Amino acid sequence: MVELMLLRLTRMADLTVIGGGLAGCEAAWQAAQQGLEVILYEMRPFIQTGAHQTAGLAELVCSNSLGSNLVDRASGLLKDELRRMRSMLLDCADTCAIPAGSALAVDRKAFSELVTRKIEAHHRIHVVREEVKTIPLTPTIIASGPLTSPALTHAIQEITGQENLYFYDAIAPIVLAESIDMNIAFRATRRHRDAKSSGEGDYLNCPLGREQYYTFVDNLSNASHVSLHDFEHDLLSSTGVKAGAQKYFEACLPIEVLASRHPDALAYGPMRPIGLIEPKSKKRPYAVVQLRQDNLAGDLYNMVGFQTNLTYLEQKRVFRMIPGLEHAEFIRFGQMHRNSFIASPLLLETTLQFRYRENLFFAGQITGVEGYMGNIATGLLAGLNAVCFVKGEELLEFPRTTMLGSLCYYITHAEMKNFQPMKANFGILPSLPSHIIGKHMRSIQYALRAQNDLKQYLELIKDV
Repeated sequence: MVELMLLRLTRMADLTVIGGGLAGCEAAWQAAQQGLEVILYEMRPFIQTGAHQTAGLAELVCSNSLGSNLVDRASGLLKDELRRMRSMLLDCADTCAIPAGSALAVDRKAFSELVTRKIEAHHRIHVVREEVKTIPLTPTIIASGPLTSPALTHAIQEITGQENLYFYDAIAPIVLAESIDMNIAFRATRRHRDAKSSGEGDYLNCPLGREQYYTFVDNLSNASHVSLHDFEHDLLSSTGVKAGAQKYFEACLPIEVLASRHPDALAYGPMRPIGLIEPKSKKRPYAVVQLRQDNLAGDLYNMVGFQTNLTYLEQKRVFRMIPGLEHAEFIRFGQMHRNSFIASPLLLETTLQFRYRENLFFAGQITGVEGYMGNIATGLLAGLNAVCFVKGEELLEFPRTTMLGSLCYYITHAEMKNFQPMKANFGILPSLPSHIIGKHMRSIQYALRAQNDLKQYLELIKDV
């Protein structure tokens, strides 16, 4: 009975969007703004993913940071492009922003609530809280994310003829602010050139001396973690996590895995002390654990770079060894979950259209993009191209010199043997016409070229 009702609803709409995450919400909004009647399916709260905590749309599962706002950073350039294209989710993020230096961090609860209100209030978007088990034959965008339900995963595998690829992702703990010892922790922002930092700095920093650091690393490396069975052998190897076709994905490794590879790995990674001076000693600490504000009230902080798969008891024991966190109260413990994505180079056009069914599009992390901004960006593009398809217009394909254009080109043209999830980065952009000395100067030139080419492209499609 329910499936029959959903089928009727789907046939009444111009477009079906499956998944109420970042990509799905952006896609639904863009399509509705262009006049399409949209049905947006979200299976939560009736079916949970194991990683989400709420029933809200666009819930941020991992970090509350959307990356740098600086246009000479890849994430900042992608934000600049999305702002020029009037991304609804990025506008919501700006509204819910909290102090994070030059980065855009949000109160995740306020952000999800704002997106949910805007989506549910749109007169052309009808939100249905049901699991989709089969792919509609009508125009559809699949943005079900890396935690797609088993039933829909099976349906995707049937239509693609491919087994989904996967990797494991971890999230970091969140600590109650009042449980942090501010006689030890100090407020500062790592980068001195950060003009957007508040007076004292936007991060809390827990300093460690040399002996404290190595004692912590030893305990972290030998702590008990949740068993991942056969997969953990790859995870703990020197090459990393298998993702894609016999390759490894390094961006989401648990902190204990990094620590186990080399005693100094954390001191040169997430615990590097560069740019920080401990106020009492007036010296740079040997290592630092940074905590970033997680909500507007400022009563929650997340441990930056401390994604983990330790058992909850071990997280309490080991992380309370950090100076300033001896009495930390954990509001959320870290955990690990499996992320799935499709073989986009074999299945998708650069427009995010499915190669073997023209009225089907994919968007978000299921395509192989990584990072919140990549999810929003591909959702925006899939939404706009679904509109073009329904209206019989030429699909949009952004210039490769733009970050959005290059990101979509990478996930649809990479060799399968090298295909792995990809975040926005300058390395996927076409080379500059002339060699420029200095990484920062090259980044600026990449950004200027992208901005100019996007401006021209937007003017071109506006006149079509």
